[in-house]
Amino acid sequence: MMTYKNFTVENDADGIALVTWDMPGRSMNVIDANVLEEWEAIIDQVASDEGTKGAVLTSGKKAFGAGADLAMIQELVGRYQAEKDAKPEESAKALFEGAYRMNQLLRKLETSGKPWVAAINGPALGGCFEITLACHARVIVDDPSVKVGLPEVKVGLLPGGGGTQRVPRLIHTQEALQLLLQGKNYDAKKAKSLGLVTEIASADDLIAVSKKLILDGLKPVQPWDVKGFKLPGGPVYSPAGFQLFPPANAIYRRETQDNYPGARAIMKCVYEGLLLPMDTALKVEARYFTEVLRSTEAGMMIRTLFMSIQELNKGARRPDGVPENSIKKIGVLGAGFMGAGIAYVSAKAGIEVILIDRDQAAADKGKAHSEALLDKAISRKRSTPEKKEALLNLITPTTDYNMLSDVDMVVEAVFEDSEVKKIVTEQAEAHMSKDAIFASNTSTIPITDLAKFSKRPAQFVGIHFFSPVDRMMLTEVIKAKKTGDKAIAMALDFIRIIKKTPIVVNDSRGFYVNRCVLRYMSEAYNMLIEGVPAAMIDNVAKMAGMPIGPLMLNDETAIDLSHKILHQTIRDMGEKAVDPRHVELIDTMVEKHGRLGRKNLKGFYEYPDKPAKKHLWPGLKDLYPQVDPDTLDVQELKNRFHATIALEAARCVAENVVVDVREADVGSILGFGFAPFSGGAISYIDGMGSTAFVDMCKRLAKKYGSQFKPNKLLLEMAKTNEKFYDRFNPYGKPAKQKAA
Repeated sequence: MMTYKNFTVENDADGIALVTWDMPGRSMNVIDANVLEEWEAIIDQVASDEGTKGAVLTSGKKAFGAGADLAMIQELVGRYQAEKDAKPEESAKALFEGAYRMNQLLRKLETSGKPWVAAINGPALGGCFEITLACHARVIVDDPSVKVGLPEVKVGLLPGGGGTQRVPRLIHTQEALQLLLQGKNYDAKKAKSLGLVTEIASADDLIAVSKKLILDGLKPVQPWDVKGFKLPGGPVYSPAGFQLFPPANAIYRRETQDNYPGARAIMKCVYEGLLLPMDTALKVEARYFTEVLRSTEAGMMIRTLFMSIQELNKGARRPDGVPENSIKKIGVLGAGFMGAGIAYVSAKAGIEVILIDRDQAAADKGKAHSEALLDKAISRKRSTPEKKEALLNLITPTTDYNMLSDVDMVVEAVFEDSEVKKIVTEQAEAHMSKDAIFASNTSTIPITDLAKFSKRPAQFVGIHFFSPVDRMMLTEVIKAKKTGDKAIAMALDFIRIIKKTPIVVNDSRGFYVNRCVLRYMSEAYNMLIEGVPAAMIDNVAKMAGMPIGPLMLNDETAIDLSHKILHQTIRDMGEKAVDPRHVELIDTMVEKHGRLGRKNLKGFYEYPDKPAKKHLWPGLKDLYPQVDPDTLDVQELKNRFHATIALEAARCVAENVVVDVREADVGSILGFGFAPFSGGAISYIDGMGSTAFVDMCKRLAKKYGSQFKPNKLLLEMAKTNEKFYDRFNPYGKPAKQKAA
């Protein structure tokens, strides 16, 4: 019997091999080159052993597996990039062979002549789910936390291990496209009802049920290899196919604007693959997978949305030498929408919360926000009354600052007004212990200015949450001039506990994300003033890959908040710090027309009672003379949105506001959804090339104004087409660097 590093193979008395996948030194099984090599040897071993009737594949870890090792894919692509100019044909062929390897192995498994059953004991995602799909049956454990799915599209890829071919041969094509294009995960019951898995079993019976399928005569042949096989969704060229693919393609275009090569390839793989026999279809999938791997978008998305997010979540920016903090109790000042959201996510993570507001009714209302969220979760069967009671018991609404005496940290989330923040800071510090940290959640006011209200500025830090707190994954940690490492570490430990992704930035008005967001909304103001129709502004922004148009975003964040920010900036920095045309526009919206945004159902959009849908305020077109939309260049409008944000990101790097380019990219995508296909605002520049980007910005500056003027850093980089990830290589420095 052979021995393996990543697997154990045990034959029982009935002649069934139990193959247990358990990679040493890893918390999760992933598919790498060594796994594939051993996997092939095991397939051969099971197939050639006359005493083996079949095999059951399971995991020795809590999860079945997380998919392909993206570091391996990056290495494969890196090799191709390094060799493509010198050896174009050979490098492309090598990339294809690497991409096709897993397809060949899984096809070898399903045609090996021996039945295989996947015993799915935990989440099975991506390539690991594709392995189970190649097995002749799948038994999944009866546990609501166990999910199966193919999320590759979310990191710019497509399932490259046969997923685009086996899924639409197992289930209806429409369901298959939804699973593939949305990266959906399904629990055991949903997977069984669709036909993705064969049986559901308890954890104790999982292996026994899997073995019984083999003993009961499971055939070692897949349905699609049986003569006369019919596709669950009907042939492509049939009335059913004609009813499905045209609208499916239209929906794909609407949802992605055709910005994602991985999603486009999924559509092609399913359509073309279902016209072909399986062996040819798998080769088609591998070719599209290779094509996507060669795309700029896939490389950038893998780096930012997988690698960088993981690294930041694991504490890449946590200061060295500071012991990990155990945060058991916090205070939240301000029980409005933001403070109530912070209280909810904290209590959900098991942290006790003292929720303080000016009066008891306001504090109680803040706690009621958590109750409403929990009631919704219970109605959707995502929580239970017991969990609701336990969470609500952790939140104490009060007006009493004395209750802050034993908290580990305080998070201030009151109005965006320096004087109000000064009052609550002084009140809180009068009652906090000497070791507790004070964190201010503010949108734009510099933390260094707010820290002047504190008697211990080394323990004063900014933690900027995004709304709604329960859904937004990003948090900005802001280091003021005197903020100490302990405060940064405490903030990062808190963010890890509440399961958000942190970026650490140095102090600046608007910090990083809001500086970019304000540029996005400012360019929309410019377009409105130029007479670009409002509908075109928001629609073109979505075409550019933004999840929400700037005018609708401004409604969500509140137009009166924009009004406060503009006037606070004038008070702090003088009238030249803002565009007077923007002040006039926002003053007109707020002061003349009372349009505050979504909060009062009147903003750039109207929000009528249902069933009527929200729509643009008709009065917008009367504010400025309108331009004929047919005379406007849509690509140029898209470029303006991308460029204004990317330029601000570059300024933040040049000004040392952002000291790690990974955070600039992650922050731009998780903070406000900047064109995820680009990999983020800095990767957008790198992907285009700094020379081409600067040339584009110069053209835009000449036509539309100085907001598009490249800074000195970009001009210098453009001379040699230098990349940010080369000049500011986050991997060439110590992994845990401190903010400057």
